[in-house]
Amino acid sequence: MNPPCARCKKIVYPTEKVNCLDKYWHKACFQCETCKMTLNMKNYKGYDKKPYCNAHYPKSSFTAVADTPENLRLKKQSKLQSQVQYKEDFEKNKGKGFSAVASTPELERIKKNQEIVSNIKYHEEFERSKGTSAASAERRNSQEYRPQPERNPGYQQQAPSQQEPPSQVYNPPAATSYAPPSTGKRFRAVYDYSAADDDEISFQDGDLIVDVQQIDEGWMYGTVERTGDTGMLPANYVEAV
Repeated sequence: MNPPCARCKKIVYPTEKVNCLDKYWHKACFQCETCKMTLNMKNYKGYDKKPYCNAHYPKSSFTAVADTPENLRLKKQSKLQSQVQYKEDFEKNKGKGFSAVASTPELERIKKNQEIVSNIKYHEEFERSKGTSAASAERRNSQEYRPQPERNPGYQQQAPSQQEPPSQVYNPPAATSYAPPSTGKRFRAVYDYSAADDDEISFQDGDLIVDVQQIDEGWMYGTVERTGDTGMLPANYVEAV
């Protein structure tokens, strides 16, 4: 007998059945409990036998600490130290730009690969332009030099008006250099998203997001190609191209 859906309570037939969290769901009913986004077996997270998306997965709560005089003093001291450290870091990094992505082993590996690809592309273009310049110079020299035929005693020089016009020297165009292509990851938005903070970006379903870098399991950093906006975005709203 076909079981009922855990959300709409209607019968779930085998062709549209999702068996997850010890329950049965229609594919369209397997949604996030908070934002109602349709989920699948790859991007859902279960909590209390209910499905959630990565952005709305319930966070673990911590035990509250009583506000004793000692705890209040430590809290105030920590706050002062944080402000002092923040001011020192701000003064130290002033004028060096802003980077929202922390330096991780994965980002270091991507940066190293980009440098290697850039060096290889530069050497290829250099060798290609050097070969083109050498061939152009050889062709130019062969055109400039033309052996004169031997004259016999009975040869009469033609009048100036009947002489052949001087040959023109061929100047080949300079070799064009090409910039190495971007090696950043490319993703396509599968849902609309509106930025909830100043360091986030908004995009629409189908937008192409380039130069994407993974920050953690739930967030990325990239640029929307349509608008040119750069910032953070939720990882479960996009898919790799």
